[in-house]
Amino acid sequence: MAWIALTLSVLVLWFASLCKIFLGSSAASKTTFLDDKSSRRRNVLLVIAHPDDESMFFAPVINFLISRTHNLHVLCMSTGNADGMGSIRKEELYLASAILKIPSNQVKILDHPDLQDGFGKVWNWNSLASIIDEETRIHNIDVIITFDDHGISGHCNHKDVHQGVRKLLHDATGGHIEAWELVSPNIVRKYIGPVDIWLSTLFTRGQRNKQTHCLLNLDLHKSYAAMAQHSSQWVWFRKLFVAFSSCTYASTVRKIE
Repeated sequence: MAWIALTLSVLVLWFASLCKIFLGSSAASKTTFLDDKSSRRRNVLLVIAHPDDESMFFAPVINFLISRTHNLHVLCMSTGNADGMGSIRKEELYLASAILKIPSNQVKILDHPDLQDGFGKVWNWNSLASIIDEETRIHNIDVIITFDDHGISGHCNHKDVHQGVRKLLHDATGGHIEAWELVSPNIVRKYIGPVDIWLSTLFTRGQRNKQTHCLLNLDLHKSYAAMAQHSSQWVWFRKLFVAFSSCTYASTVRKIE
């Protein structure tokens, strides 16, 4: 009987968490992320490592930015060609971006010989900083969003992208740019699905400054639909990941100093 009670408790908590997300649009409107007194639209650059990173990890952030009518650009540092499907994955990213309401002309996917997908493939931080800097100048970017130093999944390419952004910020050329990182949850919080929104909300409320924000996913259906466009990657274990990953339901973003 104890396991039945435990199962029911988990289901009730899961359901309550989903209800908070579905009914959370009014609460989400109170967040001050990227708000300023002028209420101007920001030119935002999302820097990712591979096609599907945007849907698998950053969907709550993207949905928030689009809902606030910020001008979002995506810079993907590789085609994700580790398994020889780079050309396919490139097209899948364009399809997913259309679902997420990101114009295709605001999505740039690189196929640089020194920035190829793969564990153990080391990406040069100076090269990354230079590429990102060029993109910020072209589109007059004033905000960058990317991975933190753990990269959510721990993938070395994710970590290198973070270090490339940090390198740019520390150079004189990047001093005018505001940058935010997607905070990696610990292993327990990472796989408790929507239940983590309570912990993420408490965590951000406990911060005395305005350097950390919790963004609920305002459109779960759109997030799943976008991830499904990555058909070459949409295998059973990634479907489970998207269902149980806390990154699907909320994003905690923290300012990079």
